[in-house]
Amino acid sequence: MSSDASSHDLLSFVGSVAGEFRLRVEEDLGKGYVVLRVSEAERRQAQHDIQRVEDVVIELLRNARDANAEHIYVAISKEADIRTIVVIDDGSGVPEELRERIFDARVTSKLDNFHLDRWGVHGRGMALFSIRQNAQAAYVAQSQDALGTSLVVSINTQSVPERADQSKWPQLSFDDEGEIQLVKGPHNIVRTCAEFALEEKDRCELYLGSPAEILACMVARNDIDTGDITQLFAREESLALIDRPALATNAAELADIADKLGLEISQRNAQRVLSGEIEPLTDVYSLLFKKAPSSIFRPKKQLDITRDYRGLRIAKSDLEEFKEKLAQDFEMICERYYLEAIGEPQVHLRNNRLSVSFDFEKTD
Repeated sequence: MSSDASSHDLLSFVGSVAGEFRLRVEEDLGKGYVVLRVSEAERRQAQHDIQRVEDVVIELLRNARDANAEHIYVAISKEADIRTIVVIDDGSGVPEELRERIFDARVTSKLDNFHLDRWGVHGRGMALFSIRQNAQAAYVAQSQDALGTSLVVSINTQSVPERADQSKWPQLSFDDEGEIQLVKGPHNIVRTCAEFALEEKDRCELYLGSPAEILACMVARNDIDTGDITQLFAREESLALIDRPALATNAAELADIADKLGLEISQRNAQRVLSGEIEPLTDVYSLLFKKAPSSIFRPKKQLDITRDYRGLRIAKSDLEEFKEKLAQDFEMICERYYLEAIGEPQVHLRNNRLSVSFDFEKTD
């Protein structure tokens, strides 16, 4: 190699390093100290936010919940070191032009409010950004306005570890008041989903299983009339994502619908689903009781077996109408006391109690 070529390569390398330095650093303070650019600081924070695969799962579940999903399906699979998680919901959906932007830092749909739950603050616009920074792949497989979203994440467990025992279910216990608690068991994906199902039982229903099992759940949904299958296929895009697998009349059609949802299903497994060989799953909340050992601790006050522990469920349309009326009535208070409402009313159902809260600020 000529000396000119070597000099050119060296200059190219130096230029590349200098260019990367400028992209990452806002100011060089000398003696090894620098001021990072916002983008670089955010990237490092995002990588720190996700410590384990289970952290990814809870962030995806919270996202689906905050999109007003009533049903959430989590399909998990693993090949070698790659863990794949597919979360399909019937929430508000993601506009097509924003399916990539939602993975950018600080992009959020919660401008006027955020969600504070047992896992901390949610609504900073950092969850999906953090996931993509730590994942091999993270993308929206399919989504439509008000019809739900399917989101796929693949993670190398050598880089982002997960609990070793992913098959063990947590055990249930009850406190002196008869309230359910989780005790013992590894903090694996199953436990993550179980804790979420218990916490959000009045808001949404959660299913967890393999891609084939999740597909079987959606095929078994009977919320749609499949009488005229031709017309249904013609308006497939007007159906919620979770209802579309029920349209399939053969294995090839079912495998194609599953593929669009981000579920990797062979035609053989699709046929097993249609034939009933792979049975639909029970939701996670109900499964917790089925899997509870007979020696489980019970409080002195025995559970009332006639009580519906899943609580009241309010249809999304009724809830939106209720919120709209609440907002109209709250305007009277705002006018009389010089207040300005921030966002829409928040309605929560828990333990046979319906609570409503309003965020506001004074205008005087």
